[in-house]
Amino acid sequence: MNMHRHGPWWGAALGVAMAGLGGCASTAPAAGTGATTMFTATRTTEHRNSDDLLTGGLGLDGLRAMAPPAFANPTQPTDEERRRRALWTNWRGIADLGPLGGYGTLYGSTAAVPGREFSADARIDGANASHRVLVQVPDAFDAAKRCVVVTASSGSRGIYGAIAVAGAWGLPKGCAVAYTDKGAGTDYVDHGAAGVEVKHAHSKDNPEADWGRHVKQAAQFALQSLTQAFPDQAPFAWDNTRVIAVGISNGGGAVLRAAELEGDWLDAVVAGEPNIDAAGGRALYDYTTEAALLMPCALLDFDDLPQSPLTTAGRAVGALRCASLAQAGALSGADAKAQAKDARAKLQASGWTDAAMHAAALSVDFDLYRAVAVTYASAYGRYGFGEHPCGFGFAAQNKDFTPRAATPEEQAAWWSDASGIPPGAGVGIIDSRMAPPDLLLPGEQCLRALWDGQGADAERVRKGVAALRAKAPRKGLPVVVVHGLDDGLIPAAFSSAPYVAMAKAAGADVRYWQVRNAQHFDGFLALPDYGARYVPLLPYVYAALDGVAAHLDDPKRALPADAVIESVARGKEALGEDHLAIPR
Repeated sequence: MNMHRHGPWWGAALGVAMAGLGGCASTAPAAGTGATTMFTATRTTEHRNSDDLLTGGLGLDGLRAMAPPAFANPTQPTDEERRRRALWTNWRGIADLGPLGGYGTLYGSTAAVPGREFSADARIDGANASHRVLVQVPDAFDAAKRCVVVTASSGSRGIYGAIAVAGAWGLPKGCAVAYTDKGAGTDYVDHGAAGVEVKHAHSKDNPEADWGRHVKQAAQFALQSLTQAFPDQAPFAWDNTRVIAVGISNGGGAVLRAAELEGDWLDAVVAGEPNIDAAGGRALYDYTTEAALLMPCALLDFDDLPQSPLTTAGRAVGALRCASLAQAGALSGADAKAQAKDARAKLQASGWTDAAMHAAALSVDFDLYRAVAVTYASAYGRYGFGEHPCGFGFAAQNKDFTPRAATPEEQAAWWSDASGIPPGAGVGIIDSRMAPPDLLLPGEQCLRALWDGQGADAERVRKGVAALRAKAPRKGLPVVVVHGLDDGLIPAAFSSAPYVAMAKAAGADVRYWQVRNAQHFDGFLALPDYGARYVPLLPYVYAALDGVAAHLDDPKRALPADAVIESVARGKEALGEDHLAIPR
C-alpha cells in the first residue's frame, strides 16, 4: 500500500482529533460555488458550556497556566482532552498572554463562544496527501451579515494553528471561521528507531505551492457547512456571503496566494508577517540557510542583544562558527571580533537590516533557522521519509541524541503539543553529518549547497522553490499587509516589501503597515527581555481587519492607508495604546 496516499495522517488522526459524532463521507460541492472538490471524513461536533469554540473552556486564566491541560490517561487521552490541549498549545504559541501584554484587555478576546465545529479532509487535485479543514460556527452566527473568516495555520501547525488570529477576531463578531492546516500539521507517524514521519516534510507534495488553493477549499467547506448548519437560510454562496481571509507568517503567505486565484470569491485579505516570495525579494530557503551559517557568528558583533534562556549557548555556537568559517576561508579576520564583523557585513550586503539581526538572536538561540531549512528542503524537493538529501531525519532521542522509539505517552501528545516542525514535543532533529568541533556546520553547509550548489538534489530543491513565486492579487480586492520591521525570521525586506511593490506595480489595491519594534513571534514576548523591547503584531492584524470590515460595510469609509507605525517599546510597563500607536 502506498503510504503517502493512504497513510494514517488523514484518516485515523482525524478520528482522534475531533470529538463527538462521526459523519458520512460527503461528495457534494459547496453550495453555489460550482466546486468539484470532494470533502471526506466529515464530522460535526458541539462545543458549549465548559468546552467552547475559542478556548475549550480554558478562558484567559487557563490559557495562561504554565502547564498544559493534563490527560487523565496519558496514553489514551479523550478527544475532548486532545482538543483542549491543542487550543492551549496554539494560543500560547501565537499570542502574548503575559500579564503585561494586554491580551484580553487592551486588544483581543478569549470570551467563551459556544457553537459547532464541522471538520473534514480536503484534497488538491494530484496531491498525495489531503489537508485538514475545519469550520467553527458560533451559535450567535450573524445571519444578517453572513460572514466567513478563512485562515491558514501559521508555521506548520495543526488545524487550530490560527485560532488566536482568525478565531479570536471572527467568532466574537458572529462570523464563521474556516481553517486549513495547508498540508502540514501534527499528525506524526512513529517508525521506532527508524524515526518519525512528519507530514510537511515527507508527503512528497511540496504543499506550499498549493497554499492558496488550500485556503479556497477551506472557504468552500465553510459555505457547505453553513448550508448544513442553517438549512432554512440556504444556500450560502460566494455572492451572498462575505469572505475575508487572514493569516500570519506561513498563514499570511497562504492568504496572499489565495488572493491570486480567479473569481470574486474573496472580499478582503489581511496578511501579517507573510512568508511570501515575490519578484525582487528573496526565497525563504535562501535567506534561512544563509542565516543558519552566518548569523551565529555575526551576532557577536552586536551589543545589547535581547536575552533568552538559551543566550549563553547561542553565543558559544557563534564563537565556534566564526572560527570554523574563517578556517574554511569563508570569513576574513584574525580573531573572533574581526570575523564577526565580516559575517555581519556579508549579511548586510545581502539585505539584512540591523533591526532584523537584533531580533534574529532568538532564532539562533532556539536553532530555528536549521529547523526550517531541514523540513523545507525535504518538502521543496518532494523527498519522502528517510530520503533527505543531507541525511537529516526526525526521531525521539536518547540523552546522547541517538534515535529511539517514541513512548506511548509521547505519541499520545503529539497531535496536541507539536508545532508541525521538529524539534519539539519530544521529537528532535537527527543530523547524520554532525561532527566536532562545530557540530552543526557540516549539515548546514549541505543545506546551503542545495540552494547555491550543483547537482540533481540542488536542482530538485530549487525547482520546488521556483513553484512558490507569488503573483499580484485580483484587481479591486482590498489587501492589507502588516509586517514588523524587526522581524528576524521572515525579514520584511525580503518578503512583504517586494510583494507590495510588485502588487502595486500591477495595479492591485494593496496597503502596507510597517511596524517598528515588532519582531516575528508574539508568543516569545513572554520572555521578559523580548516583551520589554518589542510590541506584539496581533493588535495591528486585528486593527487591519477592523478597517477592511468597516470599508466593506460602508465603501465610503477609506481602507487603511500605508503607514510606517512608530510604536514604542513598553519596557517594564504594561502595554498601552500609546505604545502601539495604531493608525485610526
